[in-house]
Amino acid sequence: QAQLVESGGGSVQTGGSLTLSCAASGDTYSRRCIAWFRQVSGEERDWVAKLNTFNGDTTYADSVKDRVAISQDNERKTVTLQMNALKPEDTGMYYCAASGSNCYSLISADAFPFWGQGTQVTVSS
Repeated sequence: QAQLVESGGGSVQTGGSLTLSCAASGDTYSRRCIAWFRQVSGEERDWVAKLNTFNGDTTYADSVKDRVAISQDNERKTVTLQMNALKPEDTGMYYCAASGSNCYSLISADAFPFWGQGTQVTVSS
């Protein structure tokens, strides 16, 4: 089991930055892969960034590549999503999710059994 709590959402203008945090606890092996997903109302959750907490490997969606960085602290208890040069299309509810599987093959929200409650990000033009 893994428990996840997000924080750090808010409202910014286009070009601004936000830092989202995911406080992770519980079984370490249940959170081998931690990912951030974005969901716009009425649509599916799409992954934005993934982190293998065991070896530090990261993967980014094409829509955010070069603007977003996912990282973890030394204790592997907090995963941070640094978002820069934000665009209105980045708006949505951001969720932290965890899985005990390797990140490489995980692209669907259904593959992640553990979720946080979400934090809203709004980017205005």
